Amino acid sequence: MTRALVVDDEPQIVRALSVNLRARGYDVLVARDGRSALSAAARHPPDIVVLDLGLPDIEGTEVIHGLRGWTTAPIIVLTGRTEQVQKIAALDAGADDYVTKPFGIEELFARMRAVLRRVSPRQTPTVRLGAWVIDLATHRVRPATGSGDDVRLTRTEWSVLEVLVRNPGRLITKRQLLREVWGPGYDSETNYLRLYLTQLRRKLEPNPSRPVHLLTETGMGYRFMPPDEPGHPDGGLPS
Repeated sequence: MTRALVVDDEPQIVRALSVNLRARGYDVLVARDGRSALSAAARHPPDIVVLDLGLPDIEGTEVIHGLRGWTTAPIIVLTGRTEQVQKIAALDAGADDYVTKPFGIEELFARMRAVLRRVSPRQTPTVRLGAWVIDLATHRVRPATGSGDDVRLTRTEWSVLEVLVRNPGRLITKRQLLREVWGPGYDSETNYLRLYLTQLRRKLEPNPSRPVHLLTETGMGYRFMPPDEPGHPDGGLPS
């Protein structure tokens, strides 16, 4: 059963969407503000999200950023805002489509069907890295044992780590990582990457001089290797 998360603070819209989605065979979760939406998504990862931009606590674009930290589930924005710049901001944040209020229910469901045909399977919001659990939904790195203090990461350290763990086993080129974390214009600043990978290894790897999770592919880029990944090495190449 496809799980849909509906995020809107207008009761009549929530009620109408819930009734119509359930009638079409969806499992429906409801949240009436952004923080509740992020919490609900972490507990019960959705297959698709229908999200209002104008929420009472945080902006809808912040919810999109939070979800995109760990899931590829499609996000369709519902908005009463007509300014093009706001729609573009939502799409740039990671939304897949948008529908302007007032909207036709059949058009919304057609757009939902279209984006669902293009997505990969549901992802988990947590990733194991040695003795640590990376919680992509809450931006925490906590002990896998459940006791002890979280690892404190800077915003940039988190951004670098997030890009890598969202792509387990995949080589992320230096240019791609620089552009995703620092933006256009930083394609050649490879010293940034060496610095932040060194800091992350010191905080997360059991032996920072011989990393087994945050690996360097010489001359190319970096790779996150989770413990259960086939071909997991005994040691990596330090930068």
